[in-house]
Amino acid sequence: MSEHIVSKKIYYSIFATLMVLTGVTIAVAFIDLGRLNTVVALTIAIFKATLVVLYFMHVRYSSRLTWVFVGAGFFWLAILVVLTLGDYATRGWLNGAK
Repeated sequence: MSEHIVSKKIYYSIFATLMVLTGVTIAVAFIDLGRLNTVVALTIAIFKATLVVLYFMHVRYSSRLTWVFVGAGFFWLAILVVLTLGDYATRGWLNGAK
């Protein structure tokens, strides 16, 4: 089994990107964007998580089977989020509560 060797330059550039995005997240937290604050923060967080999964967890150069399991994990996460939000959204429906 041959392994792909990632250079230190790639690791350092990904780390620098993550640090810049962390600074951007902090900067955006102090700017009032209304309802877009959550959207912008989650977009940055998803991008950072993608970088971590692809490079630091070595998924980018892994086999297709690894990609299937990563996709299955995200699919399961989506199911849990949808079910949780569905429960939260319907809590006021019982006993005539608003």
